[in-house]
Amino acid sequence: MFNIQVLLLSLLLLKLFRRYHSTTMYFECTAGSCISDDTWSEQEMIRAEAEEEVSVRGDCSQFSSACSVMSLAARQINCVNSLEGTWLFLSCIITAAMGSWFLILLQSFLLFLLSVLLHSNPSLAYALKNCTISYSHNRTEVWVECIHRFLTAIPDDIPHNAISLDLKSNQILRINRRELSGLSELRYLNLNENKISRIEDGAFADLVQLRNLDVDLNNLTSVTDNMFQGLSKLVHLSLYLNQITSISPLAFQPLISLQRLILRFNNLYQISHIAPVFRLPKLYELDLAQNNFTSFQSDDLPVNASNLRTLNLNTNQLRKFSLTRDVFPHLESFHLPECSGDFEWGISNKTFLRSVKHLYLSETTVSFEIYSMMLQSVDSVEYLSLAFMKTLLNEGLVNIACQRPALTTLSLSYNFVGSINETLLQRCSGVTDLDLAANVLTELPEVSFRSMKQLRRLALNQNRLTRVPLAIRGLSTLEILKLSDNFIPELGCSDFQALTGLRELYLNHNRIGILRGCVFQDLNDLKILHIGHNAINIFDDTFKVSLQNLQVLNLHSNDFNKLSKGDFGNLSSLRYLDVESDTFYVASDGVFEGLDNLQTLSVSPSSYREGLFTGLCHLENLMVHQRSDQSSIVSEQNDEPPFSSLPFLKRLMIKNYNKYLCEISKSLLRGLHSLELFSAQQLFIEAPHPDTFTNTPHLKNLQIIQSNLEGLKPELFRPIPNLQGLDLSRNQLRCLDFLTQANLSAVRWMTLSHNELTVINETVFQFLPALTYLDLSGNPFTCDCSNTGFIQWVKNNKQTQVVNAYQYVCSFPLSKQGTKLLDFDIQSCWMDVGFLCFISSSCLVVLTLLSSFIYHFLRWQLVYAFHLFLAFLYDSRRRRKGVPHHYDAFISYNVHDEAWVFSQMLPVLEGEQGWRLCLHHRDFQPGKPIIENITDAIYGSRKTICVISRRYLQSEWCSREIQMASFRLFDEQKDVLILLFLEEIPTRQLSPYYRMRKLVKRRTYLSWPQAGRHTGVFWQNVQRALETGDTPTETSDLLTGPAGH
Repeated sequence: MFNIQVLLLSLLLLKLFRRYHSTTMYFECTAGSCISDDTWSEQEMIRAEAEEEVSVRGDCSQFSSACSVMSLAARQINCVNSLEGTWLFLSCIITAAMGSWFLILLQSFLLFLLSVLLHSNPSLAYALKNCTISYSHNRTEVWVECIHRFLTAIPDDIPHNAISLDLKSNQILRINRRELSGLSELRYLNLNENKISRIEDGAFADLVQLRNLDVDLNNLTSVTDNMFQGLSKLVHLSLYLNQITSISPLAFQPLISLQRLILRFNNLYQISHIAPVFRLPKLYELDLAQNNFTSFQSDDLPVNASNLRTLNLNTNQLRKFSLTRDVFPHLESFHLPECSGDFEWGISNKTFLRSVKHLYLSETTVSFEIYSMMLQSVDSVEYLSLAFMKTLLNEGLVNIACQRPALTTLSLSYNFVGSINETLLQRCSGVTDLDLAANVLTELPEVSFRSMKQLRRLALNQNRLTRVPLAIRGLSTLEILKLSDNFIPELGCSDFQALTGLRELYLNHNRIGILRGCVFQDLNDLKILHIGHNAINIFDDTFKVSLQNLQVLNLHSNDFNKLSKGDFGNLSSLRYLDVESDTFYVASDGVFEGLDNLQTLSVSPSSYREGLFTGLCHLENLMVHQRSDQSSIVSEQNDEPPFSSLPFLKRLMIKNYNKYLCEISKSLLRGLHSLELFSAQQLFIEAPHPDTFTNTPHLKNLQIIQSNLEGLKPELFRPIPNLQGLDLSRNQLRCLDFLTQANLSAVRWMTLSHNELTVINETVFQFLPALTYLDLSGNPFTCDCSNTGFIQWVKNNKQTQVVNAYQYVCSFPLSKQGTKLLDFDIQSCWMDVGFLCFISSSCLVVLTLLSSFIYHFLRWQLVYAFHLFLAFLYDSRRRRKGVPHHYDAFISYNVHDEAWVFSQMLPVLEGEQGWRLCLHHRDFQPGKPIIENITDAIYGSRKTICVISRRYLQSEWCSREIQMASFRLFDEQKDVLILLFLEEIPTRQLSPYYRMRKLVKRRTYLSWPQAGRHTGVFWQNVQRALETGDTPTETSDLLTGPAGH
């Protein structure tokens, strides 16, 4: 009821305001101070320009200060929505209409009503209590993340437009229907790793757009008929690692779009229980691994054929597998289970598995004969995996497998194979891909792969090889060779002999110490070489004489201590180079010359200077890892731009790993005109110089982490107006005032975590109009009234998400230490006894002053009518006398624009076009009152030309001149006023006089800036305006001039 009364009162005040809008006081005062909520963020700037205009009258000056008080109060209660803006506007209007003598009382009363109204109608906050909205470049996609929050139920503040909800790793026990209601846009739902034992029927009914549902690692024991009701668009469903023992016959019936179903690691034991699954029209993949099935027979399945492409029965102790009908005509990938010793395999027609291309067999006690039957039932198999089957391999199972006519890929991983003799792969001449990873191979005789003339990919990683196997020599068809994760200490000149077709070579994680120049001499087509995580300390001529077609070279984490010029001289095709090391090394100037196509480089030099990166004209990504101590950093680093030779660099990351910091020169980024991302970790010993980013105008992401940025100046950010992301974590920041003048209008995400911020002035965020993601975690907040405005802003703003705001902990005062920041009672800061007494007395005073309010309201109307009458008498006398017009036009301008008037306007209008103009310094009569001179000039001229600029709008006398001209316009209803805009002025900065003019008559509005080089056309338009008659017309826009001009 109280809210209705407040709204009725506001409507009454609004009605009074509308009746009063024609008074001069309203126009002058609103021009000076009151600014709508739409331009609230620009209020301080506009007030500075408008207060001079307001000071023309004492009442307006008081009114301006009144609105300033209102502005300050609004910031304290975070007036950002339209309702609050309306209240502030009404307050300003009422204050203008009344005298200053009860100004403060009325404002306080309105603020009280406003605060009560706001508290009685709380709005949905953007800061979530237990979740985070992940930052996304696409603002329409809301991804909510609630991982590891110890939740026992789904939060009730999930945005209804969320498309993804991740509730992984919590303590949720059950899913109720109401908890997910309203999330009609949700597409991805992750409920993994909870303790869910029950999902109510229809709990997902509102999720009509859901595509992916994961309920892994929970405690479900059954799937009911209506559990998945409404999920007609679900494509992926995973129920992995539950305790499901039963599935209702109609449970999956609503899932008409389901393509992938994972039921592995449950307690299902009868195929007939899941038989309805095979009826799903679009189901392509079914994972039933690690259950308790003992039999899989086609007689237990629906009569109609299934559309399954992938079936996984791995780790089920099957005793029987039987197909008597063609139920899987499209099956392509088949994982056979672990089988018991008395396993029965029955395929009445081998064509039943005619489409199988991928077959996976693993550890079993089945006899050799049964496996032979299995393999003979899948003639179309192209990929075969045999794991944990060492005994059967030795009995010749591989040769039987290789007799499959379509077989091209053979995986023998995890079989504990120690060596390969000549007969093991004798029949595998058609195999092109061979995987022997994760075995215990120590050597491979030269004859191991003799029969494999078409081998293109060979994986020997994760074994115990101590040298490059002799068996690979002569494999001219080999394209990919993996020897990583072995114990190879050195490479010989003949190790890769005749591997002329090799394109990828992986030697990482070995014990190689020296690279000889002859090692890769035959690998002319090699494109990718990974040799990181070794002990290489000598390159020799390895990269000087060979590998001219190499595109990727990974030398990460080796032991070289120097890189010399020419070490990479032959790698002209290289695009990616990683020479990062766990220690630093000396790099000579020009060491990377010749790498004309290099795009990505990661280095760990002892110092970085200009000469180091010469020759890298196409480099786009550079990672510099600074591991040397302070004494190793050369002085040139501070005197010359180290990256000036990288004009196309887009991403630069510099990370310092030691505790010593050095002073960084302001020329650090000179020459990087294309830079879009700059990341510096533990680099700056003090705030960067304000000119640091002068040469990076296209920078979009800036990260300065773990440095000392006390005293950060706003000038640092002004050269980078396109910045979208800013990370200033761990920089000992104590204040955010620099943001108010930093020109960061495009910043969308900002991280200020783990600084020393205790009190935050929420008004700084008004200068970040695009900000949507803000992380302030890890700061020692003060929980007292100094943070009231910030707390209310966090709760009420609709644009910026303050990440994990409800988890922020108080550090001060000691009595509040450990409590939550947003739990602080902000009402205790203003709802005290004295304030209540003040409000009570104010209400009594307001009632007493209602009569005075009416008097003040009517008084201004009477004053306005009196002046209107005097002006009417003055004009009537002039008409009776028949006073002719002495001038064609009176020129109203500011003294600061006098040069333009004399140099541009007079020569054309008086000299060329012959008009007779009236200028105040030339034609006003000395000794005569200024107001009378202005009046005679306006009424003695056919037209009045107002030369409008910002200075003009701030001038008292110019304001009076345009007021008089506007009155003549109203009184005579003739086109006597020409507005000539000398500058481009935003509409919000125009006085209501000009807005009134725009509403009454849209004609002869001219813009000098838009004339450009066509000044002749501009002056023709002025002449046409002077020649027009007095009949008013409705034509043009305010700034662009008449239509067609």
